[in-house]
Amino acid sequence: MAHFAEVDNNYMVLRVVTVSDAQEHRGHEFLSMDLGLGGRWYKTSYNTSGGVHQLGGTPYRKNYAGVGYFFDRNKQAFIPPKPFPSWILDEETCLWKAPTSMPINGNLYNWNEETTSWEIIND
Repeated sequence: MAHFAEVDNNYMVLRVVTVSDAQEHRGHEFLSMDLGLGGRWYKTSYNTSGGVHQLGGTPYRKNYAGVGYFFDRNKQAFIPPKPFPSWILDEETCLWKAPTSMPINGNLYNWNEETTSWEIIND
């Protein structure tokens, strides 16, 4: 099955649907014309995240689309919603990164936007 994301006039993802392999090569036409859904459709890859195909295949449009994602036509990439105002877009992966890396020491952390730092989660 192939996946296609419908975007609005601002290129925000409205929904993601599956299309049979037989119609994958003409997914946009199949969805908008044959099924009468109209709209603007872009193929997305379920197995792609951060520009890497998780099964070793060819990555497609940087990230699998989700409702609320933005489709950047210049980058040909689906970009998730920005989680916090201080986070920065990684231009290579089209994923958001905290301004400081999360410590990797076996603890669980949450991002605190007020202090722009990682805080240990206390059980």
